[in-house]
Amino acid sequence: MNFPHGSAVHRQRAKTLRDEYADEDVAADWSDPDEIPIPNAFVAQSSTSRTTTANRVQMLEAKSLFCPPDFDIRANDRIRDGGIVYTIDGIPAADTNPFTGWTPVREIPLTRAVG
Repeated sequence: MNFPHGSAVHRQRAKTLRDEYADEDVAADWSDPDEIPIPNAFVAQSSTSRTTTANRVQMLEAKSLFCPPDFDIRANDRIRDGGIVYTIDGIPAADTNPFTGWTPVREIPLTRAVG
């Protein structure tokens, strides 16, 4: 697929922090995540909603990432579309048709909260 008018979409993955004493990974470091472009991907609008309380107004935005079925994306990754970063809202899976073996483009739900 080629999207001549699309924006570049990137996957961000936190680097792991290692506990030297326990010799195991203990946390994710988002201060400088690993970032790679996702080829043939785009982000599409799903919905927005507004939540208002006595001292806060928050906008919740839901979008969907459409990407190749074999691209490495995990539930804890983040997606950057231009200057906006979204969190993955679910477990990304690539379904395969049991009769033909065909795997369609994946749709992965994304969310972002502002306010």
